[in-house]
Amino acid sequence: MPRYNGGFIGTDGLDAPDPPTIDSVTAGDAQVSVAFTAGTAGTTATTGFVAQVSTDGTNYSAGSNTGTSSPIVVSSLTNGTAATAKVWAINAHGTSAPSIASSSFTPAAPRALVAGGYDGSVTSNVIDYYTISTTGNAQDFGDLSYARSGSGGCGSSTRGLFCGGESNVVDYVTIASTGNAQDFGDLTISTNDGVAACSNSTYAYPAGLQSENDTINYRTIASLGNFFDFGNLNTATNKFSACASPTRGIYFGGGDINNVQIQYISLSTSGNAADFGDLINYSTYAENSAGASNSTRGICAGGSEAGTARTNHIQYITIASLGNGTNFGDLTVAGHSFDGAASSTRMTVNAGNTASGFSNVIQYVTIASLGNSSDFGDLTVARQAPGALSSAHGGLS
Repeated sequence: MPRYNGGFIGTDGLDAPDPPTIDSVTAGDAQVSVAFTAGTAGTTATTGFVAQVSTDGTNYSAGSNTGTSSPIVVSSLTNGTAATAKVWAINAHGTSAPSIASSSFTPAAPRALVAGGYDGSVTSNVIDYYTISTTGNAQDFGDLSYARSGSGGCGSSTRGLFCGGESNVVDYVTIASTGNAQDFGDLTISTNDGVAACSNSTYAYPAGLQSENDTINYRTIASLGNFFDFGNLNTATNKFSACASPTRGIYFGGGDINNVQIQYISLSTSGNAADFGDLINYSTYAENSAGASNSTRGICAGGSEAGTARTNHIQYITIASLGNGTNFGDLTVAGHSFDGAASSTRMTVNAGNTASGFSNVIQYVTIASLGNSSDFGDLTVARQAPGALSSAHGGLS
């Protein structure tokens, strides 16, 4: 039975809706996404909701936004400042009492991590980090639990996973801090190099765990433990790349087994991958490219083409629809064995094997606009086949 205990001064609060219940808050770059469940409606239908943010727990004026359904994103917040949120419901008679305050969250600038790789003589355990929204050189984050190349990087906004790469071990780190990686659990099979991994805010999906393999695993990111079988790729492969929206995972190309294909999975239910479309420019295969995305557009950059050891091609897809890749622009440095990371606005392409040798170069593009890449800065160590991830990729929002 509704309590109808809200209302602005001068309105009939007895007819206002019950307060919503906040389900979760997901912090991003100067913003937070507030997910909630509406309370019981008043005597007329609920017409909208207001989410407001407080940095002191009392004055909810640090940021505000309206919407007709959950979630509501509140922008223009201060990165690095802890806050809480409340939500109000509105109808023709007034405004509800506020929800109970959310748990604390801290907006942060999107951070990319780049780990492991191979420099031509030794395999690396180095983890680098940098802020995607700026440019400049990477800094040392810590070390993987063991040196490896070809791991699949993915994660949530707070926890990063490096999946496999010459074993079945999965490492994890807390993205906002620095320090050495710790053991998370094991994949279902031991890997060689070339694992591709994507994720949404809840689950990780590493795939292609061995040479020309079709295995897809999954695991809840927030809890430690071993991975489970999700299904199979439509075409077995390795040495490929991945990205995601909150609902769909994408796997680009791979080894030379008729693999111009783009494959996709639905993240909400386990099952096999399906055909999405084809990459352009690749007549028979597309190996060792970099993949990353925001929530709507996926990008595949560089790699090896049939008859060409290294390419500078960049192409993109719209994740929610099916179809072939479309030309985006060119990398400033052609190569293969890259890995990609992304925020809602930028994709970075990290390290790689170039004509001049193993690279420490970071390149970037603006995801929403077509064009060539620009120089971002340098990693601390030159290498190929690292694993890369970010705290603000397309699977999170």
